[in-house]
Amino acid sequence: MKQFFIAAFLFMVTIQALTGQQQFSESPINAQFITTDYNNFWKAFDTMDSISENPFIEYLDNASEGLKPFVGYLNADSLYQTVLRRKEDYLRSRPMIAEIDTKKKKVQAAYAAMKYWYPEARFPPVYFVVGMFTSGGTASENGLVIGSEMLNNLDGLNGLISHELIHYQQKISGDDNLLKQAIIEGSADFIGELISGEHINRVPFNYGNENESSLCKEFVSKMLKDDYTDWLYGTSGKDKRPNDLGYWIGYKITEAYFNRQQDKIKAIANILNINNPLNFTKESGYLAKYWK
Repeated sequence: MKQFFIAAFLFMVTIQALTGQQQFSESPINAQFITTDYNNFWKAFDTMDSISENPFIEYLDNASEGLKPFVGYLNADSLYQTVLRRKEDYLRSRPMIAEIDTKKKKVQAAYAAMKYWYPEARFPPVYFVVGMFTSGGTASENGLVIGSEMLNNLDGLNGLISHELIHYQQKISGDDNLLKQAIIEGSADFIGELISGEHINRVPFNYGNENESSLCKEFVSKMLKDDYTDWLYGTSGKDKRPNDLGYWIGYKITEAYFNRQQDKIKAIANILNINNPLNFTKESGYLAKYWK
């Protein structure tokens, strides 16, 4: 779940890279949790008071295959300064990984559901890394990447991993605009919930459902533009809306499309491989009464 503009940028860069996906396992039981980066970060953290140099240089130099694509954006000096400034926030997240293996069966069950709905699915490793509170999760061609510093607990981990797993499968093309990005995110929420039984975006969804008509009218007027303000990755403060309403409306479009299809398994394949988001939206019928 992307929190800031840099996270949105990273997502768009990495999602484009997935066209060159590695051929990871086709079996849900091969789900891997890789905590090398997490362990290396805390080793560096524990030396901060005893050495004069930046300990996070070594952390990034020894990045796993999951973290490597982000090293160019995750600067060691910036990371060091962030850790110094938010030391207590980092420490609150530290105990989370100790219980990570207790969640593996749930993740494997979600992966098995994904295999049912989308037989072509591939299951990359999940890397637990530590960053600068900019992204809770993303996907790259090397695997799924979870920003463990963002985890307050592991209750929603299965839903988060499932959301990123969908991003890994997606091959959505078309013009780069708000509509496309909302469908990328919202369809990941929809299918992620379908396979995991967990919804990871309650706040924007509650607000969206309560203000559906006015938001749909606004979205239709903006959806073909490349301005994501007030819908994705940040708000202008013009009203009380939460972040990430684009996830909500993308979910609603996807849900409407799915419900109209008789062959549900084919529908999931179509959702993962949309080549024209505008036509897809029209086929869903969700925004029909708001269309000019």
